[in-house]
Amino acid sequence: MKSWLEKLKKPGRDQALILLLTGVLLLVIAWPAGEDGGQKEAPEPVKVQESGAVSAQQGERQALESRLQELLCRVQGVGNTQVMITLKSDGKKIVEKDKEQSRDGGESTAGEGTGTASSVRSSESTVYQRDGSGAEVPYVSEQQAPEIDGVLVVAQGGADASVAKEITEAVMALFGVEAHKIKVMKME
Repeated sequence: MKSWLEKLKKPGRDQALILLLTGVLLLVIAWPAGEDGGQKEAPEPVKVQESGAVSAQQGERQALESRLQELLCRVQGVGNTQVMITLKSDGKKIVEKDKEQSRDGGESTAGEGTGTASSVRSSESTVYQRDGSGAEVPYVSEQQAPEIDGVLVVAQGGADASVAKEITEAVMALFGVEAHKIKVMKME
């Protein structure tokens, strides 16, 4: 123990280096980082990314809402609008498939007559393509639009029956939604 205390009293090269690095570290921590004298704004909260399917569905829904809202605001008598669309599904992606069929021929006798019977065998396999990172992903040959479940339109002119009818007919024509799934309301 005495030898260890004696080593601490004598400054060695290792101890001097440790002290120097500790001092540099403390200076770096205390040094102001920006032009505002080290005053930093609180960092923005990190947004947790949703799964691809959910965020794609929300993006598609929001795009439909904003386009409908812009169109309706331009119609005479409608005024300002707010639109909400609910989706039944986010659409379908149809994947390309390779289909193979083979026939096996054979002879068989059935009852009184003699004939030939063949069996058909078929198989399917998914077609893949490489994306930018080199991973194989299924080849999507067709993508269907999302299926809309209902539409709510809140408009300044929503109390007028003729304006509400025009809005309902426009939504029916654009989205193929039945009239009972469309609600037009008056904005405050």
